[in-house]
Amino acid sequence: MKLITKKGTTFALALIIPAVTPVAAASNEKVSIDSIQFNGMNPPSTIDQMVNTYTDASVEVKYSDGRVRKFPLAYKTLFKSEDQVAANKGEKIPAGTPIDAHGNPIMDHSVEGKPTYFISDAPDSNSLLNIKGQLYMVTHYEYDTFDAAGHSAYGLVPASMTLTKLAQDKKTGELKAVEVKKIDFSSVNGLWIPCNGSVSTWNTHLGSEEYEPDARSFEFNPQSSARTWTESFAKLYFGDESKANPYYYGFIPEITVKEDGSTKVEKHYSVGRFSHELMKVMPDKRTAFFGDDGSYTTLFMYVADKPANLSAGTLYAAKFHQTGTENGGSGKLEWIRLGHATDKEIKDIIDSGIQFSDIFETSDAPKEGFTAIKQYSYGKTEYLKLKPGMEKAAAFLESRRYAAMLGATSEFNKMEGVALNAKDKKVYIAISDQSSGMAKDTKGTDPVDDIQLPVIKSGVTYQLDLTGGQKDKDGNAIDSDYVAATMSGLIAGEDLTTADSYGNTANVDKVANTDNLSYSEPLRTLFIGEDSGKHTNNFVWAYNVDTKKLSRILSVPAGAEATGLSAVDNMNGFSYILSNFQHPGDELDQNSITAVDKSELKKAMEEKIGIDKTGGVGYITGLPSLTKLPKPYKFKDVDKSHWAYEYVSDLQLRGIAKGMTEKSFVPNQNVTRGQFTSLIVRALGLEAKGKPPFKDIKGLELSQDIAAAYEAGIIDGKTKDKFAPNDTITREQTAKILMKAYEVKTGQRIATTHKTIFKDTSAISAEFLPYVNAAYEKGFLSGYRDGTFAPNKNLTRAQAAKLVDLFLKNVES
Repeated sequence: MKLITKKGTTFALALIIPAVTPVAAASNEKVSIDSIQFNGMNPPSTIDQMVNTYTDASVEVKYSDGRVRKFPLAYKTLFKSEDQVAANKGEKIPAGTPIDAHGNPIMDHSVEGKPTYFISDAPDSNSLLNIKGQLYMVTHYEYDTFDAAGHSAYGLVPASMTLTKLAQDKKTGELKAVEVKKIDFSSVNGLWIPCNGSVSTWNTHLGSEEYEPDARSFEFNPQSSARTWTESFAKLYFGDESKANPYYYGFIPEITVKEDGSTKVEKHYSVGRFSHELMKVMPDKRTAFFGDDGSYTTLFMYVADKPANLSAGTLYAAKFHQTGTENGGSGKLEWIRLGHATDKEIKDIIDSGIQFSDIFETSDAPKEGFTAIKQYSYGKTEYLKLKPGMEKAAAFLESRRYAAMLGATSEFNKMEGVALNAKDKKVYIAISDQSSGMAKDTKGTDPVDDIQLPVIKSGVTYQLDLTGGQKDKDGNAIDSDYVAATMSGLIAGEDLTTADSYGNTANVDKVANTDNLSYSEPLRTLFIGEDSGKHTNNFVWAYNVDTKKLSRILSVPAGAEATGLSAVDNMNGFSYILSNFQHPGDELDQNSITAVDKSELKKAMEEKIGIDKTGGVGYITGLPSLTKLPKPYKFKDVDKSHWAYEYVSDLQLRGIAKGMTEKSFVPNQNVTRGQFTSLIVRALGLEAKGKPPFKDIKGLELSQDIAAAYEAGIIDGKTKDKFAPNDTITREQTAKILMKAYEVKTGQRIATTHKTIFKDTSAISAEFLPYVNAAYEKGFLSGYRDGTFAPNKNLTRAQAAKLVDLFLKNVES
């Protein structure tokens, strides 16, 4: 008789795991992937959701044989920045605690008599590196929002990075932190505000130093943040504020992880000094583009002399020639050569004690021979004249100033993340807030007005088209096939005139304040992380560059920024999207929230995470493998006309169900207790740690799976020392194993109800009745047309496939 199932089960991800049924020699054929799309999630609507970092988005894969599989995504936390997991000089310190030039943790003495660790609440960039088979992750800790006394600590405390040694589960791909240690930057005078970063094409981590301290203000204004921040940094890092030097900072640090887990740190001075958001290297291993964060900034390009070597190269800056305003705007890019240098040349200039006044003459008003410019670090119009012989110092220590003096555009605003689409030869750049210098200068007060685009406070993600054969402004050939020739808006945010009930002042179904960018070549997807005060909860988005579909795939805690975004397409056969959050609960008072009780939201934020006290480091998992693809479906005895095709086909696609032969599934053969137990165990990914008490499984191929089920509390024996693995399993026994597995997978206890559902309820053993009822309620098992359950009836292979398939779809939905 055909079974009748309950409706309403949903499709979801199953782990790719081996089957337990006998198989003939397996075919090496594999189907291919036709298309991949992300199915987005709704924005958070409850306090619990608004506090958590979570996803209920999914990925849908269509294979070449027409079958479709949906993979639900999940978020895994590795550690928080406050967790004392970092090994340092024989003690464990918080991951986000910076260390000084001597390797000692930097202490916060803001509360008298209560010294404590400084702890960054701002983890940012992640780079996942495979070093001779061992996985490592480099993570930035950008800044400290507040000290222990509640005062702003931004820019005052040296920054840091950690190197995390990771263990990767060979079956599931799950990552776990094995060892965390601080990276030593004493050889490069410490680390200044590292924002985003990238993995180089030669497998090193390229960090950043943004918001470079302004050397002019440092020299001439003792009250400026450039002076106070840099001196505070020097006092905490060197123990001597007289060592403060603004020209130490504003470059690209490169971290090489060695085979023994040690690190080599280099700071690249030849790439120029400006507000480095990150550096992204092109496939030629020579050309690179940068984010220059701040207001009135510049688009830079670097071409190294040699591949995979950033110690020497030529720096260019772009002049923007506007061509349109659609979808944010568009323009042509003209490149101005600033100069060529080596790291050593620029470091020698810095070490000589050079100051701003050695490079430029200044005037307080327009004056013949002086050039009027406006750029980020000074923030207002200044009149400069280059001193004789200082071209190299200006190009690489005052890159933005010098670029503006030579005619490059210095009007970009909040230029953040950079990502590469190698196949289409496009670079994506985030303009987080399109306003300020990028809007038309209606007052006529700026020195130039190259950019006159519409104001979009929620930002625009731009695409740059790359090409070869380009010349610079002076007509000299640029030695690169990856020169950006045009720039056009790709994804624009939408500002709201009034806040919605959740406090959002930008359309919640569009990207607001694009920041982190990462591109997946095989998925043809651009991932976007928000840094937005216009969305109460910031999101990570997936944008398919072919279909133009935009999908929300992660929500981080209210007031937090989504950081550390990095798409990893194939790390030992597994794919990940690394993503962190920083400063949770920040500035919630500024949001007009009425949909939930804002005071209760803040209370929940403080209790569950802590406002501006910590940040989270983790990743999105559940992505389909791009290398471990399923085999063709060949079971002729369960074809599309068979009632069990849906279930057998789905389990075969997942890698669970295999045939008795390559082309025969044998759907009507009964399943044994051992086979069904093994099927459930492998579906859950359980592994045995010890030996069970059952004497009758010794030597069996399934013994370890039976042991794992016993340890997890999923099974009991028929007697104390007998499991009877070869006995055919009954429907009531199946119900118990299934629901015990449900408890293990979900952590939810089933209700122990003995209510009457079936006509033959009295025939169901009391031991199994609660499990039968629970399995029926979940839609895993149901009765026959005559209203009976038939508890002692055996289970066929087709029926077992149906039960396991429905079970997996339920627990993973």
